Amino acid sequence: LQPNVDTRQKQLAAWCSLALSYCRHHKLYTLDVMEAQESPVFNNKKIERKLSMEAIQVVFEELRKKGNLEWLDKSKSRCLVMWRRPEEWGKLIYQWVSKNGMVNSVFTLYELSNGDDTEGEEFHGLEEWMLLRSLQALQTEGKAEIITMDDGKGVKFF
Repeated sequence: LQPNVDTRQKQLAAWCSLALSYCRHHKLYTLDVMEAQESPVFNNKKIERKLSMEAIQVVFEELRKKGNLEWLDKSKSRCLVMWRRPEEWGKLIYQWVSKNGMVNSVFTLYELSNGDDTEGEEFHGLEEWMLLRSLQALQTEGKAEIITMDDGKGVKFF
């Protein structure tokens, strides 16, 4: 990490962007800090250089401050990565619902994230925790209501 404050901020912004792009490309939603040090993001095997664990922690903390990362444990060894925030996912989902004339329809969470109708959509395959957060954001906006069904949770769009 660079000692100069301005240079360090630019460096951290670049590392954050790179880490989020990598996670997005590989559809990663959880990261293990120890494994991250061996990933191509932080470890360039060709030139035999890798970012120190301390520096990776600083990058992860910066991602947390920006709202793109949440720790899963107190020891900060595993985290959730949000390369797209719940509100952004919610917006994409609602656009799809509106575009396909499915307002006032009810869906199971499975149908939304893994159903045939959503094949090819960016939110297809979205992990359930992120899907729920996205739907909660829509619920806050009054565009959806999360409901409990016989076989789990569902959602109604308005």
